[in-house]
Amino acid sequence: MTDPSESPTPSEGLPPKLVKQLKNCTPEELRKAIVHAQELLHYHEETELPVDAEAGEDILRVTEHEGYTEVVKQYSCQEGCDDCPHGPYLYHVTEETLPNGTHETHWSFIGRVNADGE
Repeated sequence: MTDPSESPTPSEGLPPKLVKQLKNCTPEELRKAIVHAQELLHYHEETELPVDAEAGEDILRVTEHEGYTEVVKQYSCQEGCDDCPHGPYLYHVTEETLPNGTHETHWSFIGRVNADGE
């Protein structure tokens, strides 16, 4: 356990009641609070998830996880493809904030999944 005298100083303007509640949280609860706070920031800033379907794509499922967004999508080719649609495929999507304040989205291909999500 860490030395209580080395406890971090709360940000200026953070309500004392919230500071007290956060100090009583376990590390797991703090991680979940961070994820929820980030979701609230996205909500208040009215930014969209980094998950937009492109031409020929169908997004089947989007699931938020701590640190990434899980996306399952399938693709349709040009006319004449007997194997369409292709997939579904699983991706992990992360968003990185660059030094200039802009955001960059990273799609990591995980692999093919069953259509029912299992």
